[in-house]
Amino acid sequence: MDQGNGTQLSEFLLLAFSENQPQIQPFIFGLFLSMYLVTVFGNSLIIMAIIVDSHLHTPMYIFLSNLSFVDICFTSTTVPQMLVNIQTQSTVIIYANCITQVYFLLLFSVLDIFLLTVMAYDRYVAICHPLHYMVIMNTRRCGLLILACWIIGILNALLHSFLVLRLSFCADLKIPHFYCELDHVVHHACSDTSLNDIVIYIAAMFLAVGPLSGILYSYSRIVSSIRAISSARGKYKAFSTCASHLSVVSLFYCTLLGVYLSSAVSQNPHATAVASLMYTVVTPMLNPFIYSLRNNDMKKALKLLLGRVTRNRPMDLPS
Repeated sequence: MDQGNGTQLSEFLLLAFSENQPQIQPFIFGLFLSMYLVTVFGNSLIIMAIIVDSHLHTPMYIFLSNLSFVDICFTSTTVPQMLVNIQTQSTVIIYANCITQVYFLLLFSVLDIFLLTVMAYDRYVAICHPLHYMVIMNTRRCGLLILACWIIGILNALLHSFLVLRLSFCADLKIPHFYCELDHVVHHACSDTSLNDIVIYIAAMFLAVGPLSGILYSYSRIVSSIRAISSARGKYKAFSTCASHLSVVSLFYCTLLGVYLSSAVSQNPHATAVASLMYTVVTPMLNPFIYSLRNNDMKKALKLLLGRVTRNRPMDLPS
């Protein structure tokens, strides 16, 4: 892409943390590094525990393992670059890396949304149609649902990325964010962005309203089914099967909604950047804790995994 003066565009500037005082930069670096390591470790534990425990080879936990993998990838798209910029005290991200970051951010954010929607459908079938659960949520259908999530995510990311590649950019390429957010990148272009704006609006409506409507419908039917259960013990057992997922959905959508409300109301772009840390960094870090602390099956699987690791650890030889 060419700039307005004919020179070759080479880099963007990410300014979210550039105004922080130098003495607190090590603290910020250590904080985000710790959060990133906890995210990767926690979600990796969830994946390995599900693989190790054959009792968890069910649709619910297959979807959960995919969600954990996507959360690792989602966080890895932004945090390593942010850590490099903080450590080197640089705000630069080269053009190719910026476009690549836009692509993978779109891919994994859409995967997060659709996997949460598929998991809501899985809970709806389990609670509302328990006798037909294994017939409806068979291995083939689970595979097709996960494949559909990936196809939608890839197509959406490719569409937006190709539309960004056709744009020409001006000299002022300062992005008040810690990653290359699509809307900020598009509105730094010198060329006409009307097509990009239309596609962003339509995609946002389809990818936000559609899945959220599916989740709300699933839980409305779940609540109706739970209310019809006569015993308190039965109601608690039915609700406990979807409590973790409901917590994750609430956390994800509340933080996402908070980011866009803050960007619409606040004129401070740095406040919006800080708010976006919630759903790009904090939410993926908290998901493993929510699923492990509120789920007895996951607790047992984690104990089984840790037990195998302990047994396989080589014994110290006497000196």
